Amino acid sequence: MGGLPLQNASSTFALPGSGQNKGSANSTSVPESKPKKKICCACPETKKLRDECIVEHGETACTKWIDAHRQCLRAEGFNV
Repeated sequence: MGGLPLQNASSTFALPGSGQNKGSANSTSVPESKPKKKICCACPETKKLRDECIVEHGETACTKWIDAHRQCLRAEGFNV
């Protein structure tokens, strides 16, 4: 009988503890820290300007818009 409560207790305390350590690190790093959106959905204005510029003029001519988009993403909490 001691084994069942200990297994339940250990699975309740140890597994979530180790799961929280792993899960919390992943969860806290991605959704609970600054980024609250997916990176593809963040900064749609600068993304559109950047993409249009690259299509029309090429990547080398659009560093202004690329940098503006990166700065916006960093402000949203992404590490780019």
